[in-house]
Amino acid sequence: MRTLGGLLMAGFLSPALAQTDEGTTPFSDCIANLKDRALQAGISAHTTADVLDHVSMLDRVIELDRRQPEFTTTFADYLNRRVNEDRISKGRELLRSQSDLLHRVTAKTGVPGPYLLAFWGLETNFGTYFGKMSVPSALATLACDHRRSNYFSGELISALRIIDEGAIDREQMEGSWAGAMGHVQFMPSVFLRYAVDADGDGKRDLWHSIPDAMMSAGNFLQNLGWDGDYRWGREVRLPKDFDYSLAGLQRGKPLTEWRKLGVTDAFGNTLPKADINAALLVPAGHEGPAFLVYHNFHVIMGWNRSEYYALAVGHLADRIAGAGGLQNPPPEDAPRLSRTEVEGLQKALNARGYDAGKPDGILGPATRSAIRDFQKDQNLIADGFPDKTLFEALDVKLTDPDAG
Repeated sequence: MRTLGGLLMAGFLSPALAQTDEGTTPFSDCIANLKDRALQAGISAHTTADVLDHVSMLDRVIELDRRQPEFTTTFADYLNRRVNEDRISKGRELLRSQSDLLHRVTAKTGVPGPYLLAFWGLETNFGTYFGKMSVPSALATLACDHRRSNYFSGELISALRIIDEGAIDREQMEGSWAGAMGHVQFMPSVFLRYAVDADGDGKRDLWHSIPDAMMSAGNFLQNLGWDGDYRWGREVRLPKDFDYSLAGLQRGKPLTEWRKLGVTDAFGNTLPKADINAALLVPAGHEGPAFLVYHNFHVIMGWNRSEYYALAVGHLADRIAGAGGLQNPPPEDAPRLSRTEVEGLQKALNARGYDAGKPDGILGPATRSAIRDFQKDQNLIADGFPDKTLFEALDVKLTDPDAG
């Protein structure tokens, strides 16, 4: 889901399903309500009828929206699945074959080709899979579901506006179950703000036009604040007895400060004397790789809020550009924690005064920060990594007593 995906319709009133004694509003009634709102939003009567008369309730979409993975994904598993040899090889091939286009996008937006290809590779494996769901039906289903009706109502109206402008026909508007579309999987509201016609055919086509898709991706990143003078970050090497409590996305320091602390590049060389701020991430704990990340890392997270995703984009871009693998790959035997275990961990941290956020079973930045603070107070290695020692210190039971 794109984080800017609701901007255009921020003030749009939801047709959220009314909760009554008899249950929720029938789908047909919700669609009638959506038709009225589409017309009020300026969508043509023809497009409104042509699209909304043909949408259907997709039970599979609700199932996918409710589904949560039983176990958390380790950084090794996440990275290795996404930055693999096939994707690196294909990315390097495209860097050559699409060089003219990529140079044009870079000149216009400041975003280098390897990054554009990394997003493309992660989102749709370079255009080999866009998703097979009818976007109008998927969005209508989610708009008529009480959980996130506001957001998806706005996305549906945005999708109707895209069809109304002639960018694509209703039948061809296919994408993910949540409505992300095209080569770079834009949500409809993001499409409206940032998609561009780069091939000059008079329409913004992110399904069939690679030039439109790449220029649109560059335009989106440029508007998120991409700085063409710097990279995303780099793998680094930490000195022995390093204070891992300094790690964390919100604990940035000037690069000169990291130099003084003995942090080097991954090969042991002195860090450059660039006047930039950097944050240290150790996504697999003190035994895994360490990264210093810069401003553009935060820009990548404007596309997708996952730190794992942003690290994968940065590393894949480096590999496509010709760099080798990580000097310290993440350990592949790290425990896969269940969401129930993570939720128990969050509750235990909160109970002790360490703010891990709402217990949701997701190891996000807030939880890792709370873990780090607790570890430091307990004289443990404060790397923010949930290992066996942490669970024992918090008296939280692990399903697998040998995990960690």
